[in-house]
Formats: sequence, C-alpha cells, structure tokens
Amino acid sequence: MTRMFPILALAAALVAVAAPGSNAFAADKGTAFATRLFGEPVSQKSYACFVRVYDADHLARHPLQKVSAMTLLVDAEKVPEDASLNYSFRLGLKYRNRNGAFDSSGNCGHADSATSGHLGCGVDCDGGGLGVDLTADNKSVMVKVERIRIWRNNKPDDEASNASLVAGADDHLFRLDRASLMTCKPLITDRKELAALRHK
Repeated sequence: MTRMFPILALAAALVAVAAPGSNAFAADKGTAFATRLFGEPVSQKSYACFVRVYDADHLARHPLQKVSAMTLLVDAEKVPEDASLNYSFRLGLKYRNRNGAFDSSGNCGHADSATSGHLGCGVDCDGGGLGVDLTADNKSVMVKVERIRIWRNNKPDDEASNASLVAGADDHLFRLDRASLMTCKPLITDRKELAALRHK
C-alpha cells in the first residue's frame, strides 16, 4: 500500500497539470498559438500582419461585398499583472464605393486555449468586434465580422465619420494572407511603436 501512494500522487499531479481548465494547460496552448502566429515565442511585444486587396474579378463575383481591401495587425505582449499573453488588433479597410481609408482597433484578451488558434476581439463602448482564426498552415487568418465600429483614418474621434461595418452576404468572413510588417505601417500612429515595428 505504501508503494502505491507515491504512484497515485504522481498520477494525480499529472492529471492536474494536463486538465483543460488548468493554468498550465492554458499557458501551453497560448504559447503554441503565439509561436504559430508570430513565428517564435513572444519575449517582447510581437506583431503579425495580414492583408487582402480584392481584385476586380473577385468583386464582380461578389457584388454585395462592400470592402475592397482589408489589413489586420495583431500584437501581443506580456504585462506584469498577467501570466498569459495579452493580444490587441488594429484593422484598416477600404470600401469599393466610399472614398478614404477607415480603421478600427481594440483588445482581444487571451488566445482561446480550447482551440489554440482563435482570438475574440472587441472595440470599447459597445463597438462590436471580430473573430480571428489562424489557418492550419499559419499563412492566413479568417476574420469573422458581425459588426465593428470604424473611423475615417487619421482623424480625431470627434471629427471622424464614425460608422460601422455590418456583416452582409459578402462581408461576413474575410481571408487575409500573411504580409510583411511594413505593409501594416499605415495602422501605426505612435512613433515609438513604429520604430519598434521597423526593427522586427
């Protein structure tokens, strides 16, 4: 009986570590997702850029699609008060029938530890949000939109033509492909952050 006790204790410890609800399991899944998204484990603030510009042929086949181009910058960093990585996003888009560039941004919290490949992101003050799923080959993301508040690019909030992109028949799910970080440069307004992006 005394020999069985250490074996049972070890088995219980292993079950606790591997339990889906445990912090260790979530941290492992989060690390796996970060490595897939950024190409390496996150030791400092990291970025990933995804883009899609829809050509005339695609838009002709999707006449109800309002968006003609979309850019997504996802970043993650560790903060002192949280053991898990914290994600945020910036979204840039252009419309086929509206002039100007538009953008949005918000927080995504932690990666979904159940899938190791999903972010649920929101915009403050009931601004809606989006879902981001990394594809199996890590080369693209699927961006799912129900409603997200947008602003005209480079305008203060009180001057911006504040509106929302609302999902429609052809504006619900977007596949964006991985691109160089400098492709997402227009989404960065902070000089220090822009300098950090250039050094990646």
